[in-house]
Amino acid sequence: MRECFYPSHRDAAGAPPSDAARPPVQDTCHGEVNFDMQPQLIPESNYLMRMADGTIKQVNPFTGTEVWTVPGRGNRPLGVGPLAPAPLDPDQHDAHCAFCARRYLETPPEKARLIRTGNGFATLRHLHAEALFDTVAEFRRVPDLFEIVSLDYWRKNFGYRIPDAIAAHQRDYLASEAGRRHVLQVVEQRLKASGMDEAARNRLSQEEKLQMASAFFGGGHEVIIARRHFVDGATHNRQLASSGTLTPEEHYQYLRFTIDATRELYVQNRYVRYVAVFQNWLNTDAASFDHLHKQLVAIDERGVQNDIELQRVRANPNLYNEAAVNFAAYRNLVVAENDHAIAYAGFGHRYPTLEIFSKSERSQPWNHAPEELRGMSDLVHACHAAAGSDIPCNEEWYYKPPDVDVPMPWRVLIKWRVSTPAGFEGGTKIYVNTIDPETLRDRVVPRLFQLKNEGWIAPMKIAFECDCVPNCLRYNPAVRRQESAHPEFPPLTNGPSREG
Repeated sequence: MRECFYPSHRDAAGAPPSDAARPPVQDTCHGEVNFDMQPQLIPESNYLMRMADGTIKQVNPFTGTEVWTVPGRGNRPLGVGPLAPAPLDPDQHDAHCAFCARRYLETPPEKARLIRTGNGFATLRHLHAEALFDTVAEFRRVPDLFEIVSLDYWRKNFGYRIPDAIAAHQRDYLASEAGRRHVLQVVEQRLKASGMDEAARNRLSQEEKLQMASAFFGGGHEVIIARRHFVDGATHNRQLASSGTLTPEEHYQYLRFTIDATRELYVQNRYVRYVAVFQNWLNTDAASFDHLHKQLVAIDERGVQNDIELQRVRANPNLYNEAAVNFAAYRNLVVAENDHAIAYAGFGHRYPTLEIFSKSERSQPWNHAPEELRGMSDLVHACHAAAGSDIPCNEEWYYKPPDVDVPMPWRVLIKWRVSTPAGFEGGTKIYVNTIDPETLRDRVVPRLFQLKNEGWIAPMKIAFECDCVPNCLRYNPAVRRQESAHPEFPPLTNGPSREG
């Protein structure tokens, strides 16, 4: 009997809705979307239904994805890792992979790094090769060695030219012997990894190889790399440093540094319509290394997900309140809240998903006030900490593309990739998620209380402590409240979250 932190909620028994009432399924993961038809708004009764046998059917209100949770399929361990911990080699400290601190020269030239100072943190930009080891980078911003969207894509399709300031930095970097040696080493590494044999590589002139390096300076696919591979003081290989093992302050700096890079990608290339921000954790989940990092990819489209949501939010501008946080609150799925953000166990996802929404009036992360960023960071960090380091997961960011004319809130989804879609999903487009939203909530909430009581996460309200005020997302101007300080008209909240 699992412990529940809210009053129980069960759907009224009854027949499932008819096919006529069920919205058309749109499988956004496979791009099967009909843009000739205006997507109909999905009835709230379809979001989350419990059948008489315990099967839980879900429909995502933003994508139309249909998900079932079948009783008994989620009763198994979730984490991954070696069968037994293996001791770490002390000689490999800070050198376990190409992202580690002693191996800076195995990644392309840095665009920026965040270092500790006596007063906090400072950003250093465009360091030369000779200066890479003069400071310790808490977080580094480097080009991805294998771009999803290449620099040639922007050049040949749009006539894109690298900005003058970046071109000048490239010339300066290559002007030194250490800089040229570094770049040539990384180009050689890339050519070898792409399958080019040694003879073919040797036929390339040094000038040809240096021309290939332009993507390292002016490309639009970047990686934000954290300092640690393992937690400080680790003795075995199961002690990986994940987002949840950072301190709240470190995680805030990680998030802020990522947002700064996102904004710069827009500024440096006017053809970019969207920058996808995501984090793959653990190599079973498509990550190159079990070393904490985020990726940023600039693309020339809004993306299928944004186009679908845009049509739905035009039909109902308050959709993110009504179909997300309001519904989650009414179903007791909210797991944490503070003054600037709210988190809940999501529904209608192929994987168990925690959703964190910003309450800000501003739709884009780089326009958030520092206290709003910190509020979002604290909840994202807490959700990662509650999951632990051994659960493979994706962190995905969603926000309003710059060329969109309607408000959309910034939200972060943390998806636990603990199952593998099989033939059933492919043939029916109905996905089996082994953990339903209530079970996910009941896994996360006790861990959040423990972490909060032990001081590992920032102060916040958890589960039944949360205010869950309707329409708390202020992105929609129509629902922004002007709360009165008059004692006869008190607000619906119970006070600032920081007191919790």
